[in-house]
Amino acid sequence: MKAQETQYKITDWLPTTVKEAQMRGWDELDVVLFSGDAYVDHPAFGTAVIGRIIEAEGLRVAIVPQPNWRDDLRDFKKFGRPRLFFAVTAGVMDSMVNHYTARKRLRHNDAYTPGGAKGFRPDYPTIVYSKILKDLFPDVPVVIGGVEASLRRLVHYDYWQYRLRQSILIDSEADLLIYGMGEQPLRELLRLLKKGVPFRALKTLRQTAFVLNATQPLTKVKKWTTLELASFETCVKDKKAFARNFKFIEKESNALEPATILVQKTGDKKVVVNPPFPVMSEKEIDYIYDLPYTRLPHPRYKKRGPIPAYEMIRHSINMHRGCFGGCSFCTISAHQGKFIASRSKESILKEAQAITQMPDFKGYISDIGGPSANMYKMQGTDLEICKQCKRASCIFPSICFNLNIDHRPMIEIYQEVSKIPGVKKAFVSSGIRYDLLITDQKERDEKFGLSAYLEQIVLHHVSGRLKVAPEHTSDHVLRIMRKPSFKLFYRFKKKFDEINRKNGLKQQLIPYFISSHPGSTLEDMAELAAITKELGFHLEQVQDFTPTPMTVATVIYYSGYHPYTLQKVYTAHTIDEKTDQNRFFFWYKKENRGWIKKQLSRFKRQDLIEKLLKK
Repeated sequence: MKAQETQYKITDWLPTTVKEAQMRGWDELDVVLFSGDAYVDHPAFGTAVIGRIIEAEGLRVAIVPQPNWRDDLRDFKKFGRPRLFFAVTAGVMDSMVNHYTARKRLRHNDAYTPGGAKGFRPDYPTIVYSKILKDLFPDVPVVIGGVEASLRRLVHYDYWQYRLRQSILIDSEADLLIYGMGEQPLRELLRLLKKGVPFRALKTLRQTAFVLNATQPLTKVKKWTTLELASFETCVKDKKAFARNFKFIEKESNALEPATILVQKTGDKKVVVNPPFPVMSEKEIDYIYDLPYTRLPHPRYKKRGPIPAYEMIRHSINMHRGCFGGCSFCTISAHQGKFIASRSKESILKEAQAITQMPDFKGYISDIGGPSANMYKMQGTDLEICKQCKRASCIFPSICFNLNIDHRPMIEIYQEVSKIPGVKKAFVSSGIRYDLLITDQKERDEKFGLSAYLEQIVLHHVSGRLKVAPEHTSDHVLRIMRKPSFKLFYRFKKKFDEINRKNGLKQQLIPYFISSHPGSTLEDMAELAAITKELGFHLEQVQDFTPTPMTVATVIYYSGYHPYTLQKVYTAHTIDEKTDQNRFFFWYKKENRGWIKKQLSRFKRQDLIEKLLKK
């Protein structure tokens, strides 16, 4: 990092100390931003994006990364009272996912802290930081945002506390919550405040949430409607009511032209969630990536070791946001949205060229991708149809007839990035939705460049191993996951193997699987183990299901009901049950063989005993 830092002076980063602010000639700040992550000035890190947007609006902003909440609170006091508001984010991840494993064990490191050190943020930093600020500066507004705040904006199940929690707005005592990707509401918030609109009057700003007294009327907005959800107290008493809520929440968040206010009461208060902004335009998302990032961690960390999360993405490019997969266990669409916001080719190539100028660049771009690698530029062919649709997924249970799945724009970008002087190889490391690439129609395959895309990936953008995520082999579990039948994986593997054979390659497929997902039984896991063994896999990329706020799977895990059908669904709950399901991934380990034989004998599945345990 030292060689790169010589290109910059300290004022090229946003200030993190009073001295750095003074070096810019600032004796007062408009916004002070507190983050649970270390400050990395790169567009992959939300704190940097938010800070740079505030700066671009002509305002003075400082960042307080990972403030010490255990001492005399000097980190919270050092910049004093900002002119507009305090901003708080837990960071890129929900703090509880960051801190604990699926089995609730404390993690040994923190990827968003220098040296991977743990202990530099509390559990629930959104709540902790916000309450400290409200105690110290009770009359200064606090705005919370980021993944933790976004996915906890309404009543939610907290896996780490075994209970439903009320909105994080109430727990944190914050004045405003920005949910989802926050650039659009933030810019509008700043515009209104610069015009002199009082903070307390900001009740109609899209993609924000706030608290009112239960009897206080809502500000009317033309064409907006209101939907009242079951209250916190009702959800605590009635798990089915909690499950039913989620269906409404997800459907409204998946609207192309959202216009519904969600209201949820808690005691004598109510949380009001305004509808989100429409999907970002190409111009808007390009603007975000063209801000003057140094693309480096702040120099304050140079003696504390590398930041693991930064090391992973320092030479990567994000082409788009959003995901229309709608997987039941995933929070991407809940936070980034179902509709795809894509950067222009020019913006992507500009970033690729900037990466080649980094002194530590050795010729390898680690990823050209997105939440799902192959959704760039995809949207409905007829957007009028999309306006009427509130499906959670555009590709489950089948690919929507209206979805344009043209892969050729991605092929073109991959090829152009690969031609940039200094680029030896550009990898696609983000997950690929292989169900988008499988069709029986030759004309459709050619029209959308499906086989051509897979061949381009396999021949030019894989490091020897291509990662895909079938997640399970059981059709009934996959339906709950909103994933395609495993039959498609067989077809995809056949195409992948044919390309390798034709070109004399020996690339590997690395499939991801999840254990203890709602609907999955021990017998399902045994069948998964037998099927993957037959395919020649010794599974590596596996995980145990972790219930995180605002997913279908978490609602099922807590309530026992599927939110769309209100039918009961079996779920492994205890640590022992989850551990047992996970053990089937590792059938090849000697210490598991006796246990597996005992379990399968109990199920009277001699066929699986022979498949899994025979030499």
